[in-house]
Order: sequence, then structure tokens, then C-alpha cells
Amino acid sequence: MRFFTLLILVSLLASLTACEGDSIPRNTATEFERTSIDFTDDKGEEHTVHVVTITDNGDGIGTTTLRSDTTYVLDAFVFVNEGQTLTIEPGTVIKGAAGIGEDASALVVARGGKIEAEGEPDNPIIFTSVADQTYSSASGIVTQGGLPGSSSGLWGGLIILGDATLNSSPGESAIEGIPTSETRGLYGGNNDADDSGTLRYVSVRHGGKDIGAGNEINGVTFGGVGSGTTIEYVEVFGNQDDGFEWFGGTVNTKYLVSGYNQDDAMDYDEGWRGMNQFWLVYQVESADRGGEHDGGTDPETAIPYATPTIVNASYFGLGVEAGKRALTFRDNAGGNYLNSIFTGYSKGVDIEWLGDASVEDSHNRLVDGDLTFEANILTNIGGSAFVIQAGNDDLTVPQADQDAADLYFANAGNTTVSDPMFGADGVTPMTGGVATSGLATPQGSFFSPVNYKGCVNPSTGPTWIAGWTRLSQEF
Repeated sequence: MRFFTLLILVSLLASLTACEGDSIPRNTATEFERTSIDFTDDKGEEHTVHVVTITDNGDGIGTTTLRSDTTYVLDAFVFVNEGQTLTIEPGTVIKGAAGIGEDASALVVARGGKIEAEGEPDNPIIFTSVADQTYSSASGIVTQGGLPGSSSGLWGGLIILGDATLNSSPGESAIEGIPTSETRGLYGGNNDADDSGTLRYVSVRHGGKDIGAGNEINGVTFGGVGSGTTIEYVEVFGNQDDGFEWFGGTVNTKYLVSGYNQDDAMDYDEGWRGMNQFWLVYQVESADRGGEHDGGTDPETAIPYATPTIVNASYFGLGVEAGKRALTFRDNAGGNYLNSIFTGYSKGVDIEWLGDASVEDSHNRLVDGDLTFEANILTNIGGSAFVIQAGNDDLTVPQADQDAADLYFANAGNTTVSDPMFGADGVTPMTGGVATSGLATPQGSFFSPVNYKGCVNPSTGPTWIAGWTRLSQEF
């Protein structure tokens, strides 16, 4: 009876009239505290917005729906436990409280849990900080200015954990960004078709809180997430750590945006093998690599190799610090880039070489065909297009550099371009230019056929990011 009473109470949460200071315990593990505030938006219009603070004391959020007429605040870590499904309506704003250290806030979909977060192009689901004057309300999303792109590290982020395979031993790991004492932070298993739910038209903003000893939270973290999960139209904006990071698994993605993030834009490790298309990376100021791609951890040579396929990516390293690279491959990482554009970096592609053909490294993956480049463009690169890094000493090896460059140019579609190739907005390739010729054909029904390189159609511009992304406000 207590179980069924709990379900009824949770389902009534959004329909109850909000009262100032109301505190409604849903069970001994999770509390939902409701308040109402008067809010004037940036148009001068007045609204009464209802705010629910969620505190997870052990048993997760439960199977419930977060509704678009209410703004939700995550008080520290809130979990979707195994067997639970969290549904989020379009137009819902979820905020992270500004906790310190292990009290940092984040939403964590534990292994065996599900999230069904399906926003809309003009009505996205927004994860942000309590410092962001943005709310969901009965009249839609309302805001008062919002936060600049330089605001980062104000809360944690979104973490999704699954049951797909890793290449690390023993095949199960504790995700970074969560205290290791929390068993709900474990990921990895043996089901590569695992389904953790859906993210569609979701924007994650101003996160990346450091919980201690440099253990920061990525904007969106995937740990052992399987191919049954749907990830489309997802943005990370203004994160203090990496934008997106994958640890093993097989999850596929389309239409990802990593903008104004302070560390790496796209990071993978532990044998991730997903298919991906239409990535937009837009980096400024103190950002690190466009892509930091690692193969394995313990052991680095374990299989399955990290061999994701990435098609129609655009990496813009605008204003990144000197010495930063478009891509780094190390720790035996492989991968496949097709029909992609990399521009505005001090160096191009950095591939780890350990100096011994009998020792597996990312240079071996390149030579053996597990690391490939087809029909890509490198433009406005300050130094060498390809750099072979000797171990961890950042020493270049001229002959190995040349070998890598030879393999790159062995594909007739790969080019380097010195002439301007973008239009006035700086991200749309010119029509009839190099971005529309010499294309590769990716294999598999997952990939949408298009007649251009990069993620932006020369004929239409970056229209797919309009409305739902925070980055679109910067253009």
C-alpha cells in the first residue's frame, strides 16, 4: 500500500496548487519542496513561476514526470534508479543548485534506469544553473537576460549510465564526477543494445562543477550506454569541463553541439564504438582540444578498440590557446572521421606513437586501418596538419609525421585549404566550394545522405541549431 500511495503522490505533484514554503515528502528517500515566486521577464511581462526542489536521500526520483509549467531544482545528486523512468515534458527547465564538492548537483540516470526527455525545436528542455534567470512556466519558458558563455562550473551536469560493454577490466567502472562511494555511479555490462531512454532537443548549460581533486563533471557523460538509446539534438554550452564524454558503450548520436566549453569539446575512452553524424564544435578562449580520443585505460590495448565513426563534423577552434589541437588520439584509440571540417587550431591531428611497432598505440591503429580519415578538410591550422606525439613527452617525430600525412593524403578526398572557405557567419561553407566536392559515402542506414562536408549546409546555413540551442544566440 505504501508503494502505491507513493506513486499516486508523485503523479499528483504537478497538479497540486503551489504554496509558498510547502514541503511535501514523497517517501523517506526523496523530497519535493514547492515554492512560488513572482518573476518579470526580459520583455517586462510578469509571471508567477512554480519551483520544485528535489532532494534524493537514497531511493531515487521514482517513476515520474517533470512538467513544463514548473521549474525544478536539483539539490545535490538526484538519481533515476534502476527500474525507474523519468519523463520530462518539452519546455521544462531543470536547474542545478550550487553545491560544493561532493554536494554538487547533477542528474544521474543510473544503470537500468531511463530518461525520456523529448523537447521540441522551439520548446527545448533546458538544464542550467540556479543562477540562470530562466524558468519554465504555464506560459512557456521565460527568461531575464540569461548567463554569458563565460559562466561555467555553476552546477554539475547530466550523467547517463548503461549496461553496454567496456574494454577495461573487469568490465564495470565507477563514473567520474560522482563520489566512488556511490554504487549507483557504476556502469558497464554485456548488453550493447541497452536502452537508457531518449534525449532530443535538450540543452545543458553552465555546468562542470569540480567535486574535488580535479574531478569535474562533464556537460553530458555517457558511461556504458547502449545503442538502444536515442541521442539527437543535444547541446552542451558553457561547461567548465568537457562538453560530451563517452566511456565505452555503443550509443549513437546525431546533431550534437559543444559550444563555449572550457576543456575538450568531444572526449571518448574505454572502447566507445558509436555511429555519429552532424557535430558542431565551437571553442573559444581557454578551451583545450576539439577531440580528446583515448582508447582504453586498464589495459590500454584491450578490445574492443575505440572505433566510433563520426560523419559531417565541424570543429571551430576559434581563439583557443596556442598549442591546442583539433584532435588527439592516444592510448591505442582508433576512430573514423568522414566528410568533416577542422579549422582554427594551432595544430591539426596529434597521434600518439610509442616508438616500438610491437607495442600497440594509436599510430598502430592508424597503420592497421582502425583509425581512418576520409574526405575531410583541414584549414587555418597554425602548425603541422599531422603531429606524431612520442609517448607523453610531446616530442615530434618527423618521419612518423610524414608517414601519417601520407596516409591522410592517400585518400583523395582529404584536403588542406588555405583560402577562406566560410561565409559571413564564419561557420557556413561557401556554396560551390571545397565543402561540396570529393565526398565519401558512409556505410549504413544510420547516416543521412547529404551533399556537403561539415555539419552546416552551404545552402541553408546552421538552421538546425536555431531556437533550441544557447549557442545560436551567439551568431
